Amino acid sequence: MARIEIVHTTEYAYRNPVGLGRHRLMVRPDESHDLRLHRADLVVDPAPARVTWKHDIFNNSICFLDWSEATRSDRLRIVSTLDLTHHPAGPPLPRYTLEPHATAFPFAYTADDLADLGRLAVQQEPDPDGVVSAWARRMLAEAGSAETLDVLAAMTGAIKQQFGYQARHEEGTQTAAATIRSGRGTCRDFAVLMMEALRSFGVATRFVTGYLYDDTSGATVGGGSTHAWCSVYLPGAGWIEYDPTNGLLAGSNLIRVGVTREAAQASPISGSFAGRPDDPIGLQVDVSVTYAPIHSA
Repeated sequence: MARIEIVHTTEYAYRNPVGLGRHRLMVRPDESHDLRLHRADLVVDPAPARVTWKHDIFNNSICFLDWSEATRSDRLRIVSTLDLTHHPAGPPLPRYTLEPHATAFPFAYTADDLADLGRLAVQQEPDPDGVVSAWARRMLAEAGSAETLDVLAAMTGAIKQQFGYQARHEEGTQTAAATIRSGRGTCRDFAVLMMEALRSFGVATRFVTGYLYDDTSGATVGGGSTHAWCSVYLPGAGWIEYDPTNGLLAGSNLIRVGVTREAAQASPISGSFAGRPDDPIGLQVDVSVTYAPIHSA
């Protein structure tokens, strides 16, 4: 258990003053049994004329910023500050209890579960050459166990070991097949690879965006910005989080902000401006995470 403060700063710079279009923010987590939100502050400069909060189709908290037509600025600064307590499940020891039909991999969902999981259990990207499916089946053969939890842990570790982490500042996420071919990727790419590999077996997964904190060695990667991982629906255990970038299991060190069907739906901050195409001259993102352990009496 830990008390955590997260300061997420995003600053856009423009060559000339521009008009600011609607911006969409996914920066506020919802409270749950594993997270208690004490404070959530949002400071925006220039100040918007209207701030609106809604829930999206996945029930994530979404903020919309709207400025008046008269507002023009050569910079936009958005600072989100969170103060929360995290109760991570940690590594699954003792092991999660799965429904009997889900203990061996691959497993099949019941008709009722599948009706609700829908497209979360279906590959979202084309794989005409079978690159992703072939990689997934190779991981299954090399897992050393047919137990579902062992297979998922092995796949999480294999992605961390086999692929090199490489920060990429361009927008978007590369396909799972491209990650396999290149051998490199970002945290978003690795999350998508694990999702598509598991979906090739009909296993339901979700894309998760949020933050990473390191309470031990400092060996994790993906800090200093927003982070991404995936969650897997396991009958009997529910949604369990896996971070293939760092080999983390069960949500340890991970602050979940939003969950979506695919990566494109989980942009932390997006928006538009009215100006010349060459007006944007800079984008700076900084995430500062302060961690303080809380010891039980």
